[in-house]
Amino acid sequence: MRPLSKLLAGLTLLLLPVLLPALASAQDFPTKPIKLIVPFPAGGPNDIIARVVGQRMSEIAKQPVVIDNRGGQAGVLGTDAIAKAIPDGYTIGIVSASALVINPTMEKVPYDVTKDFAPVTLVTTVPEMLVVASNVPAGDMKELVALAKAQPGKLNFASAGVGGMPHLAGELLKQTARIDIVHVPYRGAAPAINDLLGQQVQMAFLDLPVLLPHIKAGTLRPIALGAPKRASTSPDVPTTAEVGMPDLLIENWYGMIAPAGTSEAILITLNRLANESMNDPQVKQKLADQGLTVAGNTPAHFRDYIASETQKWARVIKAAGLAASK
Repeated sequence: MRPLSKLLAGLTLLLLPVLLPALASAQDFPTKPIKLIVPFPAGGPNDIIARVVGQRMSEIAKQPVVIDNRGGQAGVLGTDAIAKAIPDGYTIGIVSASALVINPTMEKVPYDVTKDFAPVTLVTTVPEMLVVASNVPAGDMKELVALAKAQPGKLNFASAGVGGMPHLAGELLKQTARIDIVHVPYRGAAPAINDLLGQQVQMAFLDLPVLLPHIKAGTLRPIALGAPKRASTSPDVPTTAEVGMPDLLIENWYGMIAPAGTSEAILITLNRLANESMNDPQVKQKLADQGLTVAGNTPAHFRDYIASETQKWARVIKAAGLAASK
């Protein structure tokens, strides 16, 4: 045997005690409960998604998937807990676009999205819909833009809070349509909708699920959906592309992540468990009932998606002057 071959053989024998447990661990994963962190309180869309997908994952993996709600700072606290977890696949999370894209662009956060996380898969997308109050004399996008241009600075748009996807959707509408409308932030979607119903504000982009009851009741008038195709729950509402604004594509989204350093083998297993869960007909139906669209992709595709979304919203944030000094 040549000296180099002998050296390699010796190294292999030395490393076997280290490599074999790791390989066995990845192959057998999971062998105990998985903690699924949700960076928001129970009851919201992030929590609903995690519980529906997590339940099916636990059935497939034959191990409990335990939901751990860690609310605070618009998702930052819970997301940071994922970043600081042991990278063994047993602590993961489902987080929002705000936590991975918007908050890190607007302000200083305790984690680095590109360095501290291992993307697993995009889970769901949630289209934002533009609606107007019942007293606004505009039945479509063309009429709404014309009304705003005729009254610069007079029309208000509501949001569920500064820096959230509904806020950025309104800013993107301003930039795309070249109109001057005034942002009115609220502490959540419910109070924003209340003032829309009370005609205190004129319009808002909000998550489709929270608007559906009011659209069906005829108390809010839909203008356009910021999604690639029409929603089955509101098939008569055109997309923003159909009304001549293809760049006004606005979807909130939720994705599964693990701590950086999680092995590729475990990420592949988590990806398989998540995608198999999302492809279950009952899971799809439960999420569709909430106005959510199942996504699902590979870790690499999800990483690229996060990067493209970051670039997109960074341009909007910069143009709107929303980024704080870090």
